[in-house]
Amino acid sequence: MMKNSTFQIKRMDCSAEEQMVRMKLSDIAGIERLDFDLANRKLEVYHSGSIEQIASAIHELNLNDTYIGSEDAASVIPADSNDSHQRKLLWYVLLINAFFFVLEMTTGFISHSMGLVADSLDMLADALVYGLSLFAVGGSIIRKKKVAKVSGYFQFALAIMGFMEVIRRFFGYGETPEFRTMIIISLLALIGNAASLVILRRTKSDEAHIKASQIFTSNDVVINIGVMIAGVLVYFTTSRLPDLIVGTIVFAIVVRGAMSIMKLAK
Repeated sequence: MMKNSTFQIKRMDCSAEEQMVRMKLSDIAGIERLDFDLANRKLEVYHSGSIEQIASAIHELNLNDTYIGSEDAASVIPADSNDSHQRKLLWYVLLINAFFFVLEMTTGFISHSMGLVADSLDMLADALVYGLSLFAVGGSIIRKKKVAKVSGYFQFALAIMGFMEVIRRFFGYGETPEFRTMIIISLLALIGNAASLVILRRTKSDEAHIKASQIFTSNDVVINIGVMIAGVLVYFTTSRLPDLIVGTIVFAIVVRGAMSIMKLAK
């Protein structure tokens, strides 16, 4: 008997997390369809067989999930799909995130801003997820898991090095960040996130998902705004402390994302 099982996933607030869930469930037999409602942080899984394996796989991602319940599903309407179209749109989003990773990393070091460096790693995190999604299409489960593991460890290592640099600068080493660069580059990154959101809307085939994708990627937007505010505070206080505080918070978010990516390899 086909079942429709619903999950509340509180930290699934953007398409990057959606892609992670899709990849995590891709190797489970019996799943016929996944319906994502990002606006309400919900996932409906149409499947045959037991729910335990599905629930366990979702829980391993550490996205603050709750199993709501299951009900009989008389039939499953196949989801509209256009794989080549979706791949093309995912490539656009991947390239946008990769571009801003390079831009923010470079300008972050030039302007001595740990906030920009940390934000660049957040962009890298999204780029890795979209890259994994594209790489996994048509590929083996083992290959997907190996790439996820390497990507997660790489991101984790960069974040730890970022933490070490924040500590070094906290004790007086390094220069005061250039606030103009912080504000301008963060504003451009915010525009990049908005462009990614518009592109990702086109991957949705029903009204609920289109409505859901109107919500900004909350973490990315908060980070962009946080770095801009830090730039303003650096200007008024002539202190590196606001930049270091924002950098520390963002590096912590990046570490959390890296651990989520590594869980795909389990």
